[in-house]
Amino acid sequence: MRPLSNLAAHTFAAICGLGLTLAGPAFAGACDLDQAPTGRWSVARDQGTAWLVTPCGDRFFSAGVNVLDGGAPQRVADDRIWYSWTAFAPTIEAWVDEATTRVRSWGFNSAGGWSLPPDQLKLPQIPDLELGRLSRFHWFDPFDPATERDMRRQAVTLVRPYKDSPYRIGYFTDNEVGWWNGALFVFYGKAPASNFTKQRWVAALEQFYGGDWQRFAADFQPPPDVADWPGLLRTEAITRLRPGGNGIQAVRAWTGILAERYYALVEQSIRAADPQALIFGDRLPIYYDPVAIRAEARHVDAIATNYNVDSQDGWVARYFFDGLHQLTGGKPVLVSEWFYAANENRTGNKNNGHLMTVETQAERAKGAAAAIGQFVHIPDLIGMHWFQYADHPKGGRADGEDYDFGLVDIDNRPYERLLSAVSAINHQLPALHAAAGPDLARQSDRREISIPYAEVAVGDRTLVDWPKQAALLPALIAAPGEVPFGEAYLAWNRDGLALATIGQDYYDLDLLAYDGAFPLAEAYRVELGVDAGGGTKHFTLYFIPPKTKVKDHPPMTALLCAGIAAVPADPAPQCRPVSGAITSYFGADQPRITSESLLPWAALGLDGPPTGGLVRIEVSATAWHRSRWMSLSGMPPEQGWARPKRWSVARLGRVS
Repeated sequence: MRPLSNLAAHTFAAICGLGLTLAGPAFAGACDLDQAPTGRWSVARDQGTAWLVTPCGDRFFSAGVNVLDGGAPQRVADDRIWYSWTAFAPTIEAWVDEATTRVRSWGFNSAGGWSLPPDQLKLPQIPDLELGRLSRFHWFDPFDPATERDMRRQAVTLVRPYKDSPYRIGYFTDNEVGWWNGALFVFYGKAPASNFTKQRWVAALEQFYGGDWQRFAADFQPPPDVADWPGLLRTEAITRLRPGGNGIQAVRAWTGILAERYYALVEQSIRAADPQALIFGDRLPIYYDPVAIRAEARHVDAIATNYNVDSQDGWVARYFFDGLHQLTGGKPVLVSEWFYAANENRTGNKNNGHLMTVETQAERAKGAAAAIGQFVHIPDLIGMHWFQYADHPKGGRADGEDYDFGLVDIDNRPYERLLSAVSAINHQLPALHAAAGPDLARQSDRREISIPYAEVAVGDRTLVDWPKQAALLPALIAAPGEVPFGEAYLAWNRDGLALATIGQDYYDLDLLAYDGAFPLAEAYRVELGVDAGGGTKHFTLYFIPPKTKVKDHPPMTALLCAGIAAVPADPAPQCRPVSGAITSYFGADQPRITSESLLPWAALGLDGPPTGGLVRIEVSATAWHRSRWMSLSGMPPEQGWARPKRWSVARLGRVS
């Protein structure tokens, strides 16, 4: 098992030394929800740490389980074998008794999305309303006045089974809406002129460009027969982004307009239908658009996000939650869905996608426990919900997803190794989380960068062998008004200098107008500058998308080149390969981006590690279409590369 971070391990040891153990059912404090004076939950902070607060006034950290629903109505259907309560209990009430007793004994205290009603489970719960989907907000016509009226009516109906129950914490408004900026721009650009949202789309672009069609046409390639704003309204063909322009900012602005409309409407609708309920938003899909998050923060009580941990050993990248903190002003965050699957499983699940999968149940147990230790030390977090109670059916779900996500298999047998590891730390969650705020406040910024020695195997499609805590560089500084969208790691060994990156940004295959090779200046890229005594060297790692979509998460290709990144003015930028270098792109594909590379010492002008062990470094990253940047120095990339004397000094760590 990879140990907890130094901070988590230290706090865990201190708590154990003090004898502060909290049983799972005691998570909710002394509150008897059946006798609660009100149905209102709230959120609060105590010494920098965020908490839910029960109707009795006790602080509460939600350790939840998704899909506590008894499973399918029958055991065998559609040539699949399902988890079904009918095979394990005489009544649904008997199944509920067994399941809730189990999850409490494992240290869980809440039900997540797609569970039986809270008054039936007698567990605090956050239901998913699917309010936007059922009121046809997304991908229809959100600015149609009928959408607002329909959402208000839907909200009244959807909250009725939960309203005023003290077990109802609040609501997820939807699941994984996404806020895919390029896709939203393309979709509404193709809508008919009668569509209210298409009309708003044209008006927004006209306003963004001050009514100047030529400015707009310099950034976008409208359909050939469109030459003015009325023509843009009439067309149902795609308007595409021109390479080299700055139209991505107009695309981002459009995302903000749609997000503001959605979050404002769901807030108004839920507040009117159930004023005492907390609003958790739409369960972000393991990614977030910063413009949409700024809109969401104005209308929700807490941010819900699903999360795919960043390495099989349970590593959770810091930038993701740091960015949410900056964008929202410190709103509480609930991880509404997280998971581990193993290829070794009793159900026969194939684990057929990009979600977190390890080989064995032993690795699954170790990774999951380590991830909990990482999550609980995020001061903004108020809970995390495991997906899901039981494995997917043998043969996979109807949509093809087929994962060993269960705490139990389809025969109702608990995965004992997983549950032993998870419950051991679950029972400590309140005390561990209580220390998160004070511990974070005691930490100071690293004054010196130390690059650890590590024999990392570039190309093995994992960061498990990286000493990530030691290799993580100080947080990259984002452009004014932006937040970091990734992080970088450096390690060294006798072969060279290793670079890893974890980040996020969304690319839509239909948005950019280009023929032939992908324009390098439009790529998401990470740049590394190094002076190890052999002169100043520059390298650019581009992430190149496919031309056409073959699955939901188009795979990227990593391209490592010598030299500073291409700029739009370059007539025909070329990639100069780095002799002897190795690079590997892997992970969940975009919008999550993970890679590792090795630069041989010869590429840095050296025969081996630098004498004295000191190097100067600069790292920067630029998002798709140059929409935003971040760097180690805080300088824009083009300035950073021109000022090597302002690069950070780093020391190579000792060989262990």
